[in-house]
Amino acid sequence: MGRQWRDGQGELTVPGRAEGAPADIPLVVPLEIAASFRARTRGLLGRDGVEGAILLTPAASVHTFRMRFAIDVAYLDRELTVLAVHTLPPGRLGAPRLRARHVLESAAGTMAGWGVRPGVRLYVTA
Repeated sequence: MGRQWRDGQGELTVPGRAEGAPADIPLVVPLEIAASFRARTRGLLGRDGVEGAILLTPAASVHTFRMRFAIDVAYLDRELTVLAVHTLPPGRLGAPRLRARHVLESAAGTMAGWGVRPGVRLYVTA
């Protein structure tokens, strides 16, 4: 059985090269976890930005209707391996991903700098 997620704060660890750091130093990013229906539905709506990232779980797709800023969206499988990464401007509907179980959101342009790309396994500490 998989992990039982709860709403709250945590840390996202991206293994490998953090921007501007030696290749063996992982990047640690502040993370908000949205596991309840209410928290997932609210997500980033009504905000002017996001510090770090937000993990929506369970989730296989997202939308940016009524959002004030563009976001990077990473679709993750059960093991938190990145399946795809896209940038969505406000007013868009992201296509659902068949194997996605979690969705990671951050400000547009941040994930590339963090090294979040398909095939990378991420780690969450809650």
